[in-house]
This record gives sequence, structure tokens and C-alpha cells, in this order.
Amino acid sequence: MPLVPSWQDVVLRLALAVVAGLVVGFNREERSQAAGLRTTVLICVAACLAMVLANELLDTTGKDASKFAQIDVLRLPLGILSGIGFIGAGAIIKRGDTVMGVATAATIWFMTVVGLCFGAGQLDLGAGATALAVGLLWGLRWIDLKMPRKFRGDLTVSAQRAGLAADDLRGAIAQTGQRIIFWAVTYEDGAERYEVRAELEWRGHEADRGQEPDFVKALAVNPAVHRAAWQPAQTGG
Repeated sequence: MPLVPSWQDVVLRLALAVVAGLVVGFNREERSQAAGLRTTVLICVAACLAMVLANELLDTTGKDASKFAQIDVLRLPLGILSGIGFIGAGAIIKRGDTVMGVATAATIWFMTVVGLCFGAGQLDLGAGATALAVGLLWGLRWIDLKMPRKFRGDLTVSAQRAGLAADDLRGAIAQTGQRIIFWAVTYEDGAERYEVRAELEWRGHEADRGQEPDFVKALAVNPAVHRAAWQPAQTGG
């Protein structure tokens, strides 16, 4: 990068940082994800400004004895990367066994590096990194939708024992391909009525994450079943 960038160079770097933030932020915004349009633009431009400032300070460094102090200008972008780690850590949320916001934190960190590239005058590297980020976000999203994965959900069923025994219910669930992780039965009214609480696991696609399985709908219309409740497990990325 030039020792003293011209104002045209500075404007170009900032403009490219804005464009990079807009392109990546649009991908996040349209899917209602955190770290959307404004966040990615601000992060990328802030990192770019930090690197431009470091570039401007280059002419104040050196081994000349007439200089009053020596300045390590690379500490400025290093501090930016360290500070952005706190923002990324704040975006990550853990709820029980589920961790959410990791992709958001990674996007924040990545856009910081892109901003530093533009601020350092590495325009080709910054543009290539932006294109790579967009390609990964769009491409991996498509793969994510098509990739088979495991899901879990909680099932609660109250039923009459005479119309649908608990063992028959368990067998019917197993036949649907659901894997029973947890199974608990509570009998009431002299064992005439029971309540089952189960945790199930099955394989599906991203579109199946929050959908109620068909067998739950079939249970709900069974005359022997008083209540059939389904609660999908929360997952995140």
C-alpha cells in the first residue's frame, strides 16, 4: 500500500467497504438473520477506517533519531480484530444444549477482515474475499437446505388404555422411523388412562425442522386419544 494514500484512494477503499458490507448484509437481511445490512456495513467500514488510519500513520514511524516516538501502526487493526471478538461473543447464545448465533459471529469477524483488506489498499484481495463470502453464504445455504440431518422433538400424549395401549403407541411411533430417546408413562384413573412423555429423534431436511410429523396429526384424531402435543427442539447455527 502507498505510504501516504491520496484522498481518491481513501474514498475508493471506503466505497468498496460499503459495497462489500451491503452485498453480504443483504444476504443476511433477506433471511431475517442477525448481523444484517446495517451491521455488516458499519463493521466493514469501521475496519476499513482503522486500516486507512494505520496507513496514514506509516509516515510517522521509522528509525530516524529525530522522531520523538516510535509507533507500531499494526496494533490498531490488531486491536480492532480483538475488540470485534467481544461483539461476536455477545452474538452467541446458548440455550440448554443448543448454541445459536455462531454463523452471525463468524460473519461479523469475516467482514472485519474484509474491511481491513480494503483499508490497507488490497482491493483485489478484499473484492475476492467479498465474492467468496457471498458464494459461501448462498451456496452453503442451498446445501444446508438439502442436507439430511437429525432433529429432535418432545411428544406428550394422553389416551385411554382400552382404546390405545401405551405399548401399541410406542410400536406405532417406532414404525414411523422415529427413534425414541426418552419414554415415560404415567397411569391415572386406576390405570384406565395414561400420559406418555417422549423425546424423539428422526432424520429430515431443514424444511422439516418446525413441522409437526404426520403421525402426530393421526394421533390427534384417534378417538382414544384425549391430547397429542408436539414441541420441536430448538436448534441454531
